[in-house]
Amino acid sequence: MKTPQPPTSATTWRKSSFSGPNNECVEVTSLGAHIGVRDSKRPDSPVVLTVSIASWAAALGALRSGTL
Repeated sequence: MKTPQPPTSATTWRKSSFSGPNNECVEVTSLGAHIGVRDSKRPDSPVVLTVSIASWAAALGALRSGTL
């Protein structure tokens, strides 16, 4: 398995338009063949969860369908 490159300071992070004003959400970014996910309350933290695009799509599908 190939390890994705960690995000850089130039990485553009996005959060859901449904997130509230208190930064209580996650932010995502594209890392090539992976998706980076971080806590919006800690944008300077080096902790970033990386998942494959297929896994991310499956998780979003499960959330949308109510099965997760």
